[in-house]
Amino acid sequence: MINRREFLETVAAVVPALGGQGTPANEWGARVFDLHFHLRPQPAANLAHLDGAGVTKANLLTRGAALEQVKALEAAAAGRFTWFNSYDVTKPDAEQVLTQSIKDGAQGFGEMKFHVAADGPELRRMYALAADLRVPLLIHFQEVDHFPNEGTWSTGYANTFESILKAYPRTTFIGHADAFWANVSADYQNEAAYPTGPIKRGGVTDKLLSDYVNLFGDLSANSGNNATSRDAAFTADFLKRHQDKLFFGSDCSCTDGHGGGVSQNNNPTAARMAGKCVARETLSLLKRTTGADVFQKIVWGNAHKLLRIPA
Repeated sequence: MINRREFLETVAAVVPALGGQGTPANEWGARVFDLHFHLRPQPAANLAHLDGAGVTKANLLTRGAALEQVKALEAAAAGRFTWFNSYDVTKPDAEQVLTQSIKDGAQGFGEMKFHVAADGPELRRMYALAADLRVPLLIHFQEVDHFPNEGTWSTGYANTFESILKAYPRTTFIGHADAFWANVSADYQNEAAYPTGPIKRGGVTDKLLSDYVNLFGDLSANSGNNATSRDAAFTADFLKRHQDKLFFGSDCSCTDGHGGGVSQNNNPTAARMAGKCVARETLSLLKRTTGADVFQKIVWGNAHKLLRIPA
């Protein structure tokens, strides 16, 4: 395992080659903040993806003991990263560990992705803790396996999560993944991870985003891109109506910000993203579907407002 000194030295060595500590060229016409960026074990890979995709800053999603890596990366590329932390919610020390991560500088919980019910006692503990610490919580909802025996995550979203939003009004929730985004359509019945075709108005997610001030949406991954690619007319209206509640994120595993290497962690049901950078695909979609003001909110302003950091 690489230690902090080795990590910092390695990052420092590659930063000049990647353009230094400055931000990449502003090819999107606005600064871009990636809310959903998983910390990569190879130091240079974090910066390579940001710069390749034209992303200005990113929010690192980490799990457990990642503080030393986060500190080293922040030191080597000042101002380009914030971070969230997660921890196994079934463990008795989950609250203690996550509280300490906030004291150490994390600005939220996530990605919360565990084989438990969305309204179960394990996650309810985290919802209450997030409210007490006044930090957002990013949660992965999935009802359909991507591959055999994968299991499902934060189950019951469509049927139970409205009760959670009511029960925890002081908690800021950020919804993400398959079930969250498939449920923009009112006819979704957990029949596929990524449904296709026109969207039927009145979906659960659309309604909850409208009705609850404490729910936001993370547009990352194939799930977010798939939902916003299905029906151009619906998407244009959806993005306009929810312009203050949506965040750009990538959740992209390509190596270079251009689709190199493995996309979407070899998820067979997300084959449409093979050879593509999810960040680029979603930024392009947002760019052609929204006006400049809405685009700026979704890719930059909303995240800075949520995390209470200067824009």
